[in-house]
Amino acid sequence: MSTTAGLWLAVVLSGLYHGLNPGMGWPLAVSSALMEQRPGALYRALGALAIGHFLAMLVILLPLSAMTLLIHYERQLRLVAGVIVVGLGLWLLITRKHPRFLSRIPPTRLALWSFLVALVHGAALMLVPIYLGLCRIEELDQGHRAAADLMARNAMLTLGVAVLHTAAMLLAGGGLAIAVHRWLGLQFLSRSWFDLEAIWALSLILVGGLGIYSALPA
Repeated sequence: MSTTAGLWLAVVLSGLYHGLNPGMGWPLAVSSALMEQRPGALYRALGALAIGHFLAMLVILLPLSAMTLLIHYERQLRLVAGVIVVGLGLWLLITRKHPRFLSRIPPTRLALWSFLVALVHGAALMLVPIYLGLCRIEELDQGHRAAADLMARNAMLTLGVAVLHTAAMLLAGGGLAIAVHRWLGLQFLSRSWFDLEAIWALSLILVGGLGIYSALPA
C-alpha cells in the first residue's frame, strides 16, 4: 500500500514539476494575456496547454493499458521502459537541442504545441515507469487477469494517472502564470529565469533508473 501511495504521489509531483517548468508553456499563457489585454486569454491559453499535455499522456499510456497479452512480460516491460527513459534523459543532457519545428507552430495552436512538447521532451514518457509500477499485474489473482477485466482496469488507471497529473500541472503552471500576470510582472521572469534543461534530463534519468530498479528481481 505504501508503495502504491508513493507512486501516486510521484504522479502528482511530476505534474507539479512539469507545470512549474517554463518549457511546458506557462510563459506562453502570460504572453497571450498581455498581447490580447484580456485576463480571459490567460485561462484559455492554460486550458489549451492542459489539453495538449493530457492528450500526450493518453497517447503514450493508452497503448500500454491495451497490452493485456503481455501479462507475463510485465517486468520486462518495466525494464525496457526504464531504459528508454534513461536513454532519452542522457540524450537531452548531451545534445541540449530543441526541435526546430516546435518554433514554427503559431501561438494560436497552443494545444498542438503542448502536445508535441510533452512527447518530444519526454514529459509523457516520464510517466511510463510510474504507470507500470501502479499496474502491478503480477500481484493480481487469476480472476482479475482476464483480458477484458484487465483492459478495463488499466484503461481506468490510465485515465486516472493522466487526469491527476494534468491537474497538478495546471495547478502549478497556472498558479505561477496568474501570479506573474497579476502581481509579479515580467520583471520576475528576467530576475528568476533559469535553465531547467539539465534538471529535466537528470529527472528523466532518475525516474528511468527507479523504473529499472523496480523491475529487478527481489
